[in-house]
Amino acid sequence: MASAELQKVIAARRANGYAPEKTIDELRADSEVRASVPLLDGTTNEQLSANGVPGEWVDAPGAASDRVFLFFHGGGYYRGSSMASRSTSARFSAACGARVFSLDYRLAPEDPFPAAVDDALAAYRWLLDQGIDAGKIGVGGISAGGGLTLSLLLKLKEAGLPQPAMAAPMSAWTDLTQSGDTFVSRAEADPVISKAYLDRMAGLYLGDTDPTTPLASPLYGDLTGLPPMLIHVGDAETLLDDSRLFAERAKAAGVDVTYKAWDEMIHGWHGFGDMLPEAREAIEAIGAFFRQKAGA
Repeated sequence: MASAELQKVIAARRANGYAPEKTIDELRADSEVRASVPLLDGTTNEQLSANGVPGEWVDAPGAASDRVFLFFHGGGYYRGSSMASRSTSARFSAACGARVFSLDYRLAPEDPFPAAVDDALAAYRWLLDQGIDAGKIGVGGISAGGGLTLSLLLKLKEAGLPQPAMAAPMSAWTDLTQSGDTFVSRAEADPVISKAYLDRMAGLYLGDTDPTTPLASPLYGDLTGLPPMLIHVGDAETLLDDSRLFAERAKAAGVDVTYKAWDEMIHGWHGFGDMLPEAREAIEAIGAFFRQKAGA
């Protein structure tokens, strides 16, 4: 049964959701409210540039310096930041026992596709250049950040670079056509994400790009050779099919996939670790998967 805390989050998100009359600037401002969430005690952060792409290190106490979880924030490719997701990065650092590098990839509509993918690749190359072994790197993200996680894996194949030890797409947006059946079947259960909303944001990100382009919609990519992955999605999400179908196709391609649809969970619940016990449980599960695959 969903926690009382989750019910409060659902009510708040229904009251202050992604209403169509809101401008992009208003929606961006809404997301930055999360920047004020306190960090876990002893956490440090340092802003820097990774091959010209801004981001920041987030280190929980005891984080191993030779292991990195590369994190991509959510926000429909048009909003979000390392600052707004810093408290979530801190929890991932603690759970993984590793440093988190949280990337401020470029956002649409100012910088449409493939800017975010190019920035993700630049950051990954930068980690390798710093002497971090690919087998000690995990990659993960929430929502659009989950989709970007998978797009990066495809881009690494294209570039001939080594895959990370693991990937953890959470509530991932993998299909920018918005064609999953759960956009209808979960429409009432999901307090925020609708097909109309994602159609709008996909238009900002894609421009004239075909929405089935694999680096934009990894569901349509060649998934062979991808690293082990733990896929989390909420059963109450309109985006449920984006994860379910990706997991099925990845398994069919021979990928080591662990897939879990969490009962009653809403889109992006991992980002509310300060409030939700379900978020803390999910983050701990990803941390355990990272430790197993990255040799921690």
